[in-house]
Amino acid sequence: MDHSILTQVVQDFINQNISANITQLALQKNPFPETNWTLILQQIAAKQKAITKLPSWFKTPNIYYPSKVSVEQTSSEKTARYKSDLISGKNLIDLSGGFGVDDFYFAQRFLNVTHCEIDIDLSKIVQHNFEQMGVSNIECVSGDSEVTLTNLNKSFDWLYIDPSRRNEAKGKVFMLKDCLPNVPEKLDFYYRFTSNLMIKTAPILDITAGLSELQNVKAIHIVALENEVKELLWIIEKNWIGNPKIRTINLTKEKTETFSFEWNSVAVAEYSEPKTYLYEPNAAIMKSGGFDWISAQFKLKKLHPHSHLYTSDTLIEFPGRVFAIDQTVPYNKTEMKLLGNQKANITIRNFPDTVENIRKKWKINDGGNCYSFFTTDVNNHKIVLLCSKL
Repeated sequence: MDHSILTQVVQDFINQNISANITQLALQKNPFPETNWTLILQQIAAKQKAITKLPSWFKTPNIYYPSKVSVEQTSSEKTARYKSDLISGKNLIDLSGGFGVDDFYFAQRFLNVTHCEIDIDLSKIVQHNFEQMGVSNIECVSGDSEVTLTNLNKSFDWLYIDPSRRNEAKGKVFMLKDCLPNVPEKLDFYYRFTSNLMIKTAPILDITAGLSELQNVKAIHIVALENEVKELLWIIEKNWIGNPKIRTINLTKEKTETFSFEWNSVAVAEYSEPKTYLYEPNAAIMKSGGFDWISAQFKLKKLHPHSHLYTSDTLIEFPGRVFAIDQTVPYNKTEMKLLGNQKANITIRNFPDTVENIRKKWKINDGGNCYSFFTTDVNNHKIVLLCSKL
């Protein structure tokens, strides 16, 4: 840490330039020769990112930020708060502490939290920040997490870990064995210190692939923020036997959308042609693959086994986007010519063309209040649903 960053005059400069263009600001002469100019710019860029993602950090004076990339890669406060609400106890150890956002919220649910971070400088930054935020029940330990676990040699109520992908595995299919640490390989080692694990993985990890590598998975939480899947949370309990529960969560400004079902359980979907209303599941549900369960639980009809769009005559509360179907149009040359030279928001579901090609072919401009779904119906006919968003 460069403590000159924390002097009042430098902090004032950072706050005064919080809305500045970093590229343009970099062309200016450094007004603080005793402090690295690149580091000052880094603080401004990272703090700009924290405005909406990490508001608690942003509003706290004298926070020291790592690189902008580190801030971009860390959990948001909203997702950190969600995961902390899932577990509680006396003590938790985080084997991949990073910037410490998750641990800030775990510390509100546990008496003691241990933050492990292999990067010594980052560990010092996190410890400094926790002091500024008035957090006193988090111990920051730098070094290899496996060594830390061995040296501490005590039991924890929960072990939390966010494994990172090895650089050489970037071009390959994402498997947990491609990560550091290799969690499937080290599960028995972890069980020496805890009976409960929460593993955070990127949304790119295929659920079936993850279950093929892990044992004792009790639940999987698919967490989306504003309809973008941010992380998968794998809840593991030693000696657990059974199908995991899949829970999808979409955190929005207005509400929290949830949906759950049991993995490997059977649901029977019903099908029909388009009715009065159209339902499009949120991104977390799409990731879960629980498409037949949507039909069964909400009493909705599917348009087609592979379209993943639903319909009904009675309007219901739904975890996703809801539309009124204004018109169902057969996808043919005659009908499509009538839709040309208009504005529409286009979505494709189970349809043999791209949005770009559809716009170009039929001269449909982007925008407006019309939402057009190009899809396939229960009779395998290509159709276009012209809808109004509710």
